[in-house]
Amino acid sequence: MGMLNKRRRAWPGATLAALLLMTTAASAQDLLVRGATVATASARGNVEDADVLVQGGIIRAVGRGLSAPAGVPVVEAKGRMLTPALFGGITEIGIEEVSGESSTVDSALKIGEQPLRPEFDVTLAYNPASVLIPVARLDGIGFTALGAATGGGFVAGQGGVVRFDGSADPIGPRALFLRLGAAASELTGQSRAAQWMLLQQMVDEARGQVAADSPHALLTPAGRRTLARYLSGQGRIVVEVDRAADIRQLLRWAAREKVKIAVAGGAEAWQLAPELAAAKVPVFVDALGNLPTTFDQIGATLENAARLRRAGVTVAFAQRDDASHNARKMRQLAGNAVANGLPWADGLAGLTRVPAEVLGVADQIGSIEPGKRADLVLWEGDPLDVAHYAEQVWLGGRAMPMRSRQTELRDRYLQRNAQP
Repeated sequence: MGMLNKRRRAWPGATLAALLLMTTAASAQDLLVRGATVATASARGNVEDADVLVQGGIIRAVGRGLSAPAGVPVVEAKGRMLTPALFGGITEIGIEEVSGESSTVDSALKIGEQPLRPEFDVTLAYNPASVLIPVARLDGIGFTALGAATGGGFVAGQGGVVRFDGSADPIGPRALFLRLGAAASELTGQSRAAQWMLLQQMVDEARGQVAADSPHALLTPAGRRTLARYLSGQGRIVVEVDRAADIRQLLRWAAREKVKIAVAGGAEAWQLAPELAAAKVPVFVDALGNLPTTFDQIGATLENAARLRRAGVTVAFAQRDDASHNARKMRQLAGNAVANGLPWADGLAGLTRVPAEVLGVADQIGSIEPGKRADLVLWEGDPLDVAHYAEQVWLGGRAMPMRSRQTELRDRYLQRNAQP
């Protein structure tokens, strides 16, 4: 990390001049990036020596020989790679500040008497001024899926996509988050079999097959309405699950109930790759998971993403283990998957277009195409190689400050140590 930060202070003069020009127009939403290798993350693929014209925060054109209207800042990319802003994974950025300080954590609901509350929506607690946002943004991350964390129930609640441009509201539809398998057994009577029993009762309640005033009801009226929306296909259910046997049961349940699901984690998902592909179920892979850290992950492998993709499964990326404070590792996940057989284009797509599609926001972000928001990153080198870094991030055409509390602390103490 130290070498990386030193390189960030040693930009070439031309690049630094361009960045200074953009800083003076930081509030502008018009921009021309000229002469870039544009990784569109779309069917168009990578376009060499191309220009991207942004007006009003929207990408207006991608091609060669574009001209900028008078007064529009021009950035000379000189062949460097331009990508869409990256996906930060399924995180709690903005709803968790310090994981060890409960007053700053809003991602989990813990109500003992009635813990199953699908109506719980963590986006209502989102703080766009979180200090974690600039830290993630420095690594080219422009959006994340806020995921409800399982606290009092294995049905965690709802989340959604937020962009790191300072806006307070999520974009696109909500997603419902569940956890299945051994990791949730403490919340379901110490048995994963009970998870299916409870889930089936909740489905029956949401479909009016259990009286609302039943003394055995699991859901509130609001919870029934919320779950009913997902059962009717209005939103995706994201299920954290690893064991192949549990994924098989999940696929059967989703087919029976006709719901849209996605798998998160999926350490053993590769064992069911043909079934996942046939059901069109995307997988958010933790591509650093290669150890049997639990009995649900005996089949973990670094080739998980590559095997899934070869079978036709839609692959995106998400990490576990303090994903909010380590969102910068998302590039490492994708790069690791590429190093273990995943095509480079699929690695980039798993950080851009694919999560946007899965989460219902691909009409706005996730690729460099006319009509999309100008959420862009100019890179010093290969974005899937952690030896390289983001030179500049634009969100909605606005140049984001390339600093965070971490870099400010670094610079403060570097300056202090440099004094005689």
